[in-house]
Amino acid sequence: MSPTGRDSGSAADGALDRVAALLNAFDATHRELGLAELVRRSGLPRSTVHRTASRMIQLGWLDKPDGRYRIGNRLFELSGLVPVRHELREAVLPFLQDLYAAARTTVQLGVLDGAQVLVVEKITGHRPMPMLDQVGGMIPAHCSGLGRAILAWSDEEAFETVVAAGLNRRTPRTITSPTALRRELAAIPDRGWAYDREEGNVGISCVAAPIFCATGEVVAALSVTGPSAAVRPDRIGPAVRMAAAAASRAYSTRRWAAPRPRPEL
Repeated sequence: MSPTGRDSGSAADGALDRVAALLNAFDATHRELGLAELVRRSGLPRSTVHRTASRMIQLGWLDKPDGRYRIGNRLFELSGLVPVRHELREAVLPFLQDLYAAARTTVQLGVLDGAQVLVVEKITGHRPMPMLDQVGGMIPAHCSGLGRAILAWSDEEAFETVVAAGLNRRTPRTITSPTALRRELAAIPDRGWAYDREEGNVGISCVAAPIFCATGEVVAALSVTGPSAAVRPDRIGPAVRMAAAAASRAYSTRRWAAPRPRPEL
């Protein structure tokens, strides 16, 4: 206990919880928030939000142009140090660029995060599709090519996590049965790519393939996503599979060659 009788550890935990509540108030559809909105979405008292946000602005974690709060540049700088951005993205980006040049429609890189896929990188060119999540956005794993490409090589625990979260119907084509999803995943390894035909967004299809690390574990997936008429699995599937295989080799080599810190004696 501190001299004042207050547990400093508990105080620090409470401060972190408040910071987390404010950061979690932002998402892809709420990039800027006024004070009243930030209070409502964080669930914290107005005075707490004002005090905590003011300190976060000083630290560069939040910004407040024109009287509205938004994520600060310091967090953007720090995000570049996250291994999934720094190592995976840098290794795979050249292959995403090649794939985009060949497909001429959106390509994405994603990693599994619980029951969803975190979009790590995305190339849209001059034909953006606003219905797709931006970098940093989350996609349900069960109805996305990216999610299925990862789940097809993942363990049973990953599958059960997705099922437990609920196989929500996004479109009339969405698979919502665990048995049907398991059957779909079982067919993916033989052909080497996953296919989502208008299950996440009406009119949009996706072909995705897995990326593996040096130990053979699946770590991510890349995809081609676009209008269903343009995304034909029989034509695009082999190119996606080849890009993912090349990306796997590049990532494995990068990870294996990366210097590791020496243990302290």
